[in-house]
Amino acid sequence: MTATAALPAEATVYLVGGAVRDALLGRAPGDRDWVVVGTDAEAMRAAGFKTVGADFPVFLHPATGEEYALARTERKSGRGYTGFVVHADRTVTLEDDLRRRDFTINAIAQADDGTLVDPLGGRADLEARVLRHCSPAFAEDPLRVLRAARFMARFAPLGFRVHDDTLALMRGMVEAGELAHLVPERVWQELKRALGEARPSAFLQTLRACGALAVVLPEVDALYGVPQRAEYHPEVDTGVHVEMVVDMAARLAAGDTAIGFAALTHDLGKALTPADVLPRHPMHEHAGLKPLAALCARLKVPNAESQLATDACREHLNVHRFDELRDATVHELIERCGGLRQGSRIDALALVCEADKRGRLGHAESDYPQGRALRACRDAALALQAKDVMREGLAGPAIGEALKKARIAAIGAARRSLSGGTAPPATPAG
Repeated sequence: MTATAALPAEATVYLVGGAVRDALLGRAPGDRDWVVVGTDAEAMRAAGFKTVGADFPVFLHPATGEEYALARTERKSGRGYTGFVVHADRTVTLEDDLRRRDFTINAIAQADDGTLVDPLGGRADLEARVLRHCSPAFAEDPLRVLRAARFMARFAPLGFRVHDDTLALMRGMVEAGELAHLVPERVWQELKRALGEARPSAFLQTLRACGALAVVLPEVDALYGVPQRAEYHPEVDTGVHVEMVVDMAARLAAGDTAIGFAALTHDLGKALTPADVLPRHPMHEHAGLKPLAALCARLKVPNAESQLATDACREHLNVHRFDELRDATVHELIERCGGLRQGSRIDALALVCEADKRGRLGHAESDYPQGRALRACRDAALALQAKDVMREGLAGPAIGEALKKARIAAIGAARRSLSGGTAPPATPAG
């Protein structure tokens, strides 16, 4: 069945948005979105299309399940990103619909015969690698500030930049307080998607350039300008370090937003270091737990992401100096992070710590033996179960204590095996 098979006879359908954009960029397209011109909701339902929601005229194709939206216009009726009145009927043109979209590169339509409809110059902006707003109506939706930053996280590796006029518009939206009307769940969704892109640092840089980072992620914004010891952090600025860490996390664990979020927040405590102590940051791993908890509560971060972030914030220095820890301390670390119940949590923690080590100027290709050692100790501990220490007369808490001692001994043996009798050099604190 073709895209137009079940449509009302008077309707014309166009492929729009990301599928057209990505095809022109030579990228694998994701979901396809269609816009329908020349008909109305009653005719779409009569043709077998199923209505999706009540706010917008969007329908599901009865055969393919793809979304088909009636061409529409929007009029601002309140604050925030939900205050819009939608108008959709047979008189709304394709060009009307394209003009109400966010960026010109997303406002290109393609007809059934392959002809492109591009009234706003989106194709030229693709070639120029520019992210540019479609119209002044862009300023009516504060979510578009976050979308601009997220698109930069995706397209910055291709050489894209935000158009100067668009950046100025975004700055004006921030200054007008529009971002205060964003609900936490939407902020988290945009952040999560950005952390899954190839260059999450571009998300932070874009938000910071328009002043939005201080509004939506003040705990992260506070890290910029905070110095670190140059012998351990040649990049010096903590904010720059965090940018490098999130990009390294995207490289080591592409698309894993839990690891990306933990990388983003592992050093929040450095913003709280007293000025007379700088550029040292004693106990920053513990100081960071309070702002991290506040951030997670405010954005309603899911438990899996918040737990890994908490583990990484609290433990990253312990993992860096892994060879200095006693065998019993290693066991406590693994247990504290839930690694004896869910071993994959240790894999994730090791990757975050590796991103922290390699997210430093000149260290992108550095080895990280501590990660291998942590995983090996986890494996050694999990290889032993209660049945392996059972013996006559042993019961209750004594079984748990015997298992703990056996696991600590196994951890010691694994460490000696890895080091050949000598411990690897420690990564400096930070």
